[in-house]
Amino acid sequence: MEAVNRSDIEKQINQKAREIEQIITKYLPKEEGYQKTVIEAMHYSVLAGGKRLRPMLMQETYRMCGGRGSVVEPFMAAMEMIHTYSLVHDDLPAMDNDEYRRGRKTTHIVYGEGMAVLAGDALLNYAFETAMKAFDSCKVDDIPLTERYMAVAQALSVLAKKAGIYGMIGGQTADIEAENSEAVNEEQLLFIHKHKTAALIEASMMVGAILAGASEETVKQMEKCAGNIGIAFQIQDDILDITGDTQTLGKAVGSDEKNHKQTYVTLRGMEQAAKEVEALSKEAVSILKNCTGDSTFLENLTEYLIDRNK
Repeated sequence: MEAVNRSDIEKQINQKAREIEQIITKYLPKEEGYQKTVIEAMHYSVLAGGKRLRPMLMQETYRMCGGRGSVVEPFMAAMEMIHTYSLVHDDLPAMDNDEYRRGRKTTHIVYGEGMAVLAGDALLNYAFETAMKAFDSCKVDDIPLTERYMAVAQALSVLAKKAGIYGMIGGQTADIEAENSEAVNEEQLLFIHKHKTAALIEASMMVGAILAGASEETVKQMEKCAGNIGIAFQIQDDILDITGDTQTLGKAVGSDEKNHKQTYVTLRGMEQAAKEVEALSKEAVSILKNCTGDSTFLENLTEYLIDRNK
């Protein structure tokens, strides 16, 4: 990608991330009551920055598929809450034991391990409370209300499955078990990548398409596209864990080696890993190009992720 194009897409990403931040903030609970501390920890975790990649993919897929209205917004906030809860728990001493996340102290360092566990639990539960608010935004011009209700229900089903044991949690389970094994093969590793990382990205693009009223075939294509993006994103993350630096990434590097994790890089080598990122991304872009709506930003975003350095 040419430097000028990279600069342009970075500006677009940053602008969209700021807009998404406002949406997410709007749906966070007020810091009050006897449960104030856990709500403060929720705010601390969610508002620590980040790419807002998942709600961004959801919103842009919704737009590309012709979505109208604000029904997607509660799901965008819910998706970021689910993603954040997984990071809060992932950083715990029982998991990766990380001290920094996005350039700040991790939640368990600031609030203690017990409160960090509760903050993660609260974010997961509140995510579905938030997503349910989409039912209040279903009335849009000429679209039948029953049709919108069915779309929201389907989106909730996808979100729940992709976040659960057949999605992200399933991938995290396999990831933890792989840490104690020296015989992790490529099939197991791809399972971990597809579920731990790609599942929420798949949910994001699928939910965006579903809420926009896209066809079943289009939803399937978005799942395939997002799966590629997710796996490529994780392989690139593994590359950056070796080649990146703490200041740029905002978190410690070398954690995979420290935790004795097998990655695509350790199995196939740096060069092959980079080639796989590019191949997966190109296939994802090809799927987007075949969509009927304007996929320009989604294509640019996918290509941008190939060369990201954080």
